Amino acid sequence: ATSALFRNNRNGTFTDVTRASGLGSALYGMGAAAGDYDNDGRVDLYVTALGANRLFRNRGAFRFTDVTAAGGVGDTSFSTSAAWFDYDKDGRLDLFVANYVGWTPANDLWCTLDGKTKSYCTPESYPGQSPTLYRNAGDGRFENATKRAGLFDPTSKALGVTVFDYDGDSWLDLFVSNDTQPNRLYRNQKNGTFADAAVSAGVAFNEAGVARAGMGVDAADYDGSGRPSLVIGNFSNEMMALYSNQGNGLFIDDAARSTVGRSTRLSLTFACFFFDFDLDGWPDIFAANGHVADDIATVQSTIRYAQPAHLFRNLGNRRFEDVSKDGAALQRPVVARGAAYADYDNDGDLDLAVTASNGPARILRNQGGNRRNSLRVHLEGVTSNRDGIGAVVHVTAGGRRQWSMVRSGSSYLSQSELPLTFGLDRAATAGPIDVLWPSGRRDTIPAVDANQTITIREGGGLVNRLPFARR
Repeated sequence: ATSALFRNNRNGTFTDVTRASGLGSALYGMGAAAGDYDNDGRVDLYVTALGANRLFRNRGAFRFTDVTAAGGVGDTSFSTSAAWFDYDKDGRLDLFVANYVGWTPANDLWCTLDGKTKSYCTPESYPGQSPTLYRNAGDGRFENATKRAGLFDPTSKALGVTVFDYDGDSWLDLFVSNDTQPNRLYRNQKNGTFADAAVSAGVAFNEAGVARAGMGVDAADYDGSGRPSLVIGNFSNEMMALYSNQGNGLFIDDAARSTVGRSTRLSLTFACFFFDFDLDGWPDIFAANGHVADDIATVQSTIRYAQPAHLFRNLGNRRFEDVSKDGAALQRPVVARGAAYADYDNDGDLDLAVTASNGPARILRNQGGNRRNSLRVHLEGVTSNRDGIGAVVHVTAGGRRQWSMVRSGSSYLSQSELPLTFGLDRAATAGPIDVLWPSGRRDTIPAVDANQTITIREGGGLVNRLPFARR
């Protein structure tokens, strides 16, 4: 199959511009990660696949060039999720690639649920594959730094990765969700290496000490603690994980005691992420679900192949409300896989894109989130990487101070938009706005009006404003 690029026409429609874009390569595509790796002001694209990944350099005007060979990033494993991040603070984006299992069409095994027909084989049937870390050398080339950085792990069966600073030392860490293998929490050692702290942090296994089938993952400060916590999609009968960061190197899984766990017990969640769909200033949770075995109902009648999504509204105080029935689009059963958010219609609230296995991708437009106010913050790095990935933005509005980090990757095989959306509830202004850049520089912007996108340049302050197109 071929990838596709759709240009936003700014009127609620899209145009397929794949043919002239240079992105129409034939490949067994899986996921993508977007980031300006060469700091030229244009966002580039890394596409993961089974067999050979691709790096596409953005030349502008919706034109891309395949620079995989020159860049040295043609990983030939079964690659899944990927994330751009500057792990060594040199101002250039490096690349982490999650790899799954040693499966190919040639070594496909015969597995069955009912003893009669071929079904999905579990990942235990195949060997794992190590993830890959590519260090940006700054001249268009990347170096494979996996072993040198301490990330080589041939037992890994990774499906998701999120970049975050869980210990608050201003160095970017990694969380890798593994399928039937222990999850990994790679703490940045500040010297080009990482150390796995997953077991001691309590995120490697479930509460019974068993590795779960981890899928997508995301991080955000959902409980207002000032620390990033984790949400992880897991297999059916396992429920999602909701790890609250305690600030002392430990995480506690809140899922079993919350609506999030109870509602997802029978779901198989692939993509999941935090986003503030109702713009009240609290990160909510979206989960895209769908089983891997089309005949699962023959052995477990309570589970379906196609499954509806979940949407959890954050009520504060580490409590969530299941609002998945708010809208027919969420109730429709699909075999969902990837999912991402973006304000595609520039109306101030976050919309969703969801892909499906052997089915069409869908856009779910947020119909009521913009009843409240919001502020969208776009960053432009100068000494730091151009996208500002890893920058932390604090916004004060309505007597509350909230924060978020610019990040690539997260969810499952997906890339959400890089600008940060802050829900302001009823506040008509927001400020001050504080930015801590990866370079260590701090910029502070005075109060601005709500309901616009602002661009902040590192060391240059506020350089652009774009009002929302409220309907």
